[in-house]
Amino acid sequence: MTDPSPSRPRHPGRIPGRTGRRATGVAAALRWAAPRCSFVEEEVAGLGEFVASGDVCLDVGAEYGLYTWTLAALAGPSGRVHSVEPLPGPARLLRTGARLLGCGNVTVHRTALGARPGHGTLSLPRRRGLPVHGRAFLTQGASGPGPNTEFRTSRPVRTPVQTLDQLVRREGIEKLRFVKADVEGAELAVLTGAQEVLRRCRPTLLLEIESRHLDKYGARPADIVSHLQGFGYGLHRRHRGRWAETTRITDDCRNYLFVS
Repeated sequence: MTDPSPSRPRHPGRIPGRTGRRATGVAAALRWAAPRCSFVEEEVAGLGEFVASGDVCLDVGAEYGLYTWTLAALAGPSGRVHSVEPLPGPARLLRTGARLLGCGNVTVHRTALGARPGHGTLSLPRRRGLPVHGRAFLTQGASGPGPNTEFRTSRPVRTPVQTLDQLVRREGIEKLRFVKADVEGAELAVLTGAQEVLRRCRPTLLLEIESRHLDKYGARPADIVSHLQGFGYGLHRRHRGRWAETTRITDDCRNYLFVS
């Protein structure tokens, strides 16, 4: 693995400040916690190298917004963050959070993203009677629960499904700068529904890639890498506090950055 950063930070160490003091404070706290606390992914600390004031970003599979609030502070009042979350509970919390934090640049979409539009069903697992939102997955195209066999129960949740291309067209987005996607193995389906965006906008992508989740959709990590290489994307990961170029997906890392 080589270690030059894929690009120089445009605004190193700076979060634009008029999204709201609360949002700016939360984003700063998340960036501080990223390398120190297990509940905040370390990649959060490196988003400022790819997102700046005025940018438009998507947080796909936003859950409670750890990426959404950081992206909102970086994009600032002249930018926009589209937070995509199909589960009703987290979607409500995202809308409430946006209001309380003064994030007027955040739009929450209660939908799943996939290869084609329609309607689908999420499998929402439960542990000790409580929903485990971060492990819900879209059952369309899945051959079974995959690693969710560790949960004794689950319940179905109906959801609309859109393509990423469809969402971008409907929102009138001309330039999409950054997309984060964590969809429990359905990442290839999201990319399949984003052909126009990948060709026209060429956003930087941060994708969760884990074999254990991809398996239930009959996909492999190499399939995602190959698909994006066809659009001219290179592969990077977070290593010792920096973005480093790499050539393969390994089990010790689950989030990978793709730069056009």
